[in-house]
Amino acid sequence: MSWALEEWKEGLSTRVLQKVQELESQVDKLKKERQQRQFQLESLEAALQKQKQKVENEKSEGATLKRENQSLMELCDSLEKAKQKISHDLQVKESQVNFQSGQLNSSKKQIERLEQELKR
Repeated sequence: MSWALEEWKEGLSTRVLQKVQELESQVDKLKKERQQRQFQLESLEAALQKQKQKVENEKSEGATLKRENQSLMELCDSLEKAKQKISHDLQVKESQVNFQSGQLNSSKKQIERLEQELKR
């Protein structure tokens, strides 16, 4: 079939044939260049998609970490409130122990007095 493609060139001058060959060569070169650029474009598009996916994954991970951080902050607040309540309860109980200890000492003194009165 290549003979049919070459048939139209019959009868052309050497100079014109040379120009046609130059143009055909240029066309081939441009086709190769176009293929290379197409390959580069496809590679860049693939890299872009990969980067977009990476960004999406990082956004998702960031959102997950943000939620986890919020949850941990709420847990810390809850634990701090529980600590304050326990601390308050401890102070109340220490105060009760001190009061009862005072009462016990007072009762012991009263018992000692009463025992001494009984001995007399």
